[in-house]
Amino acid sequence: MRRHPSGVTVVTVPGPAGFTATSFTSVSLEPALVSFYLSAVASTAPAVRSAEVFAVHLLGADQQQLARDFARSGVDRFAGVGWTPAAGGVPILTDVPAWLSAQPVLRQRIGDHLLVVGRVLDAGGPATGAPLVHHDGGFGTFHGSSSG
Repeated sequence: MRRHPSGVTVVTVPGPAGFTATSFTSVSLEPALVSFYLSAVASTAPAVRSAEVFAVHLLGADQQQLARDFARSGVDRFAGVGWTPAAGGVPILTDVPAWLSAQPVLRQRIGDHLLVVGRVLDAGGPATGAPLVHHDGGFGTFHGSSSG
């Protein structure tokens, strides 16, 4: 799967707790549903299992360090990171291109991971700039072409 490029996100839950995820995807438009996976033994898994709301932050090309910080274990991932609490106490990171909050509607153990599906509650951010992409163990970006 290292050869499959994917967008980079940070998922947060009340606590605060959070982690870097590349498994984020849209599930449904009506109703608006999204999903992500998390290792069932990750340090944030207990907080995710009990959270009544979560937020997903889409990272920009210049946010590699934020992605690395939220992927580290044994540290305060929120140290030095700007955020504000939203409905339900979920942390919303500042200075990200886009974010959404969601209410979990399904949590299912799949192999060694936990699948979380959520109904979108709110969204925001300027939605500008190039995305941060993960590929083959590294970070990069993508600049779309405008073809007519």
